[in-house]
Amino acid sequence: MTRHDPDHIRSKTTSPNFRTVLSERLSRRDLLKGSAAMAAASAIAPGFAGSIFGGEAIAGGTQSSLTFTELKRVYDKTHHVAPGYRAEVLLRWGDAIVADAAEFDPGQQSAASQGRQFGYNNDFVGYLPLPFGSASSERGLLCVNHEYPSPHIMFPGFIAKDDENLGKAVTAQQVEVCKAAMGHSIVEIEKKDGKWAAVANSPLSRRITAETEMVIAGPAAGHDLLKTAADPAGTQVKGTMANCGGGYTPWGTILTCEEFAYEFFGGDAAKTANKESLERMGYEPADYYGFARFDERFHVEKEPNEVNRFQWVVEIDPYDAKSVPVKRTALGRMGHEGATVVVNKDGRVAVYMGDDDHQEYLYRFVSAKPFNPSDRTANMGLLDEGVLSVAKFEADGTLNWLPLVHGEGPLTQANGFADQGEVLIKTQLAADKLGATAMDRPEDFETNPVSGRVYAVLTKSAKRKPDKVDAANPRPENKWGHVIEMIPPGEGKEADHTAAQYKWDILMLCGDPSKPETHAKFHPDTTADGFFMTPDNIAFDPKGRMFVATDGMNDFDLADGIFAVDTDGPARALPKALFCCPTDAEATGPAFTPDGATMFVSVQHPAEGSETIEALSTRWPDFDDKIPPRPSVVVITRDGGGPIGG
Repeated sequence: MTRHDPDHIRSKTTSPNFRTVLSERLSRRDLLKGSAAMAAASAIAPGFAGSIFGGEAIAGGTQSSLTFTELKRVYDKTHHVAPGYRAEVLLRWGDAIVADAAEFDPGQQSAASQGRQFGYNNDFVGYLPLPFGSASSERGLLCVNHEYPSPHIMFPGFIAKDDENLGKAVTAQQVEVCKAAMGHSIVEIEKKDGKWAAVANSPLSRRITAETEMVIAGPAAGHDLLKTAADPAGTQVKGTMANCGGGYTPWGTILTCEEFAYEFFGGDAAKTANKESLERMGYEPADYYGFARFDERFHVEKEPNEVNRFQWVVEIDPYDAKSVPVKRTALGRMGHEGATVVVNKDGRVAVYMGDDDHQEYLYRFVSAKPFNPSDRTANMGLLDEGVLSVAKFEADGTLNWLPLVHGEGPLTQANGFADQGEVLIKTQLAADKLGATAMDRPEDFETNPVSGRVYAVLTKSAKRKPDKVDAANPRPENKWGHVIEMIPPGEGKEADHTAAQYKWDILMLCGDPSKPETHAKFHPDTTADGFFMTPDNIAFDPKGRMFVATDGMNDFDLADGIFAVDTDGPARALPKALFCCPTDAEATGPAFTPDGATMFVSVQHPAEGSETIEALSTRWPDFDDKIPPRPSVVVITRDGGGPIGG
C-alpha cells in the first residue's frame, strides 16, 4: 500500500496508445505458439497455450480445480467467507502477545503497552512451523508486519486521515504509541480441537518496533550516506517502519519490507545533500505523523542521513527471541513490497521484489553463494553478497534483467554513484539510468512452487498517460490493475531463476468485464461475483493455485477480499471469490500452513474511510461502542477440514 499515492511518472519515451499495444500483444500469439519458449510454457500449462493473450480460453465445461462454492458479492460492516468455510478472528490490534502485557485499553494507550501488544495495520503474514525444520501445520510462529498508524481511528479528536494538520495535532505520547504500533509481531500459535489460538506467555512471541535496535549489513554498511550523529560508524540503526510486504527464507527467517518510510520524516529536502534521491523517492516535507516535531532524527535538515537508513529489507530470526534484526542493503533501497525467496537449481537463491509506487520497477537479487540446507548459521549472511537487477520488458515478450553494478554502463562516479553502496542507497536513480520498465504500481512478486513461473501484481496506476502505455502496461489510466507472468528458462524445480533473460506475458487484466471501458480480461467463464481489481498480494497453495488479495475495490463500492485462481489447465485465469473484508478494509498477506488446510489473512484499516473515531463506518471485529475498529488477522479453514479451495 502507498498511503498518499504520489505521482512519480518519470518515463521520457513516447509509447503507442492502448489499441496499438493490445493489437501487438494479440498479433504475436501465433509467433509465441510456434516458439520454443512458448512450447515449454504450454507444457507447464496443459490445455491452455499461453495466457489470456497467448492462447484461447474456451467457455463452457471448465474444470476448475477450485471446487468450492463461490462467495456471493457483498459489502457491509463485517467479513464474509464462502459457504462451507469458517473465517475467525485470531489476532487483533492491542491483543497481548508478550508475557505481562497490559490488557488493551484504547483510551489509555502508551508506548510501553503498545510495544507488548499486537501492532496496528497488520499486513504481510508468514507462518513458520514449530519446531524449526518441521512441517507442522498445527503449531508455528505467525510473523506479521505492521505498516502504519491511523491516528484518526486510534485516538479521539482527529478529523480524517489526510488532514494536513494531523502532524501538528498529535501529542508526543501519541507519536510514541504510533512508533510502537509499527514494525512486526512474532506470535506463537497452536491449533487445538480444530481452533487456532495464540500460545500464552510463549518465550518466542515478541514485538519489533520503530525503536528496536538493528544492524546494517551488506555493501552499504558503514557508507558515509548512512552515518549519523548517533551512529558515526553507519552500521546500527534504531527501528523499522512502514512494514508492508515481506517473505521468508529457506533457512527460517522473515524478510520484512520497509515501504514508504520517508512519510515519517519532516524538514526541507532542498536544504540537504539528499535532495535528488529524496525527491525521486517521493518525499514531501509534510511530517504527516508529527514524528519530526518530537524527535530530531526524523528531521531531514537536522539529521539528513537518517532517512537513508530506512526503506530496506530487514531480516529477522523468529526462532531466536534474542536475535538482532538486520537490514540487508544488498537488496537495494526502495518502496519495498514483497521479498520472495526461491532456491535455484544451482543452490543460489533469488529474491523477487516490487517497488510499490506509480511507474516504479521490479527487481531481482541473486546471491553469490549457494544455500546450505545442512548449516542454518552459514545462511545468515547469504543476502549480503550477490547481484541486484532491475526488469526491462520488451514488446516481443522478452524480459531482460539489468544488473545494478557500480562501474557497469552508466552507474559510474561521473553519473553520481561513487561506489556500490551508493548505487544501492540510490537504487531507484540507478534503475532510471539503466532504462528499466516503469510499471503500474508493482506490489507482491511470488513464484509458483509447482510450475516455477513467477508472477507480479500491478495494483493500478490511473496516472499513466495514453502516450506512456507499453506492452507490459497496456492501459492508460489503469484504475484496475493486472497480473503479469514471467517464465524463466526451464520448468518447475529446473527453472533457472538466475537467468539474464525470461519470457513474459499478461495473465489477467483486472476490472469489471461487463464494462467495456475497463478492457478487463479474465477467463470467459468468470462470474459477476468472481472478477476482481486492484490486486495487492498473492500467495500460492501447495498445489500451485494462486490466491489474490485486493486493495482498492472499495473505491468502486465493492469489498476487497481474497480471490482464488487456477494458473494452469482449462480454468486458467478463472477467479472465484473466497473471502471479503468489512467496510473500508483491505485484505493483505495471505499465507498457508504447509498442508494447505489453513489460510491466514490480514484485514487492514477497517473503517479508515471514516471522518472521525466518533462517526465510524464499522466497529469490526468487536462491534463494541467502547472499542474502535481493530485491524486483525483472520484464519480461514474448511468445515470438516481439508485443503483451502478444494
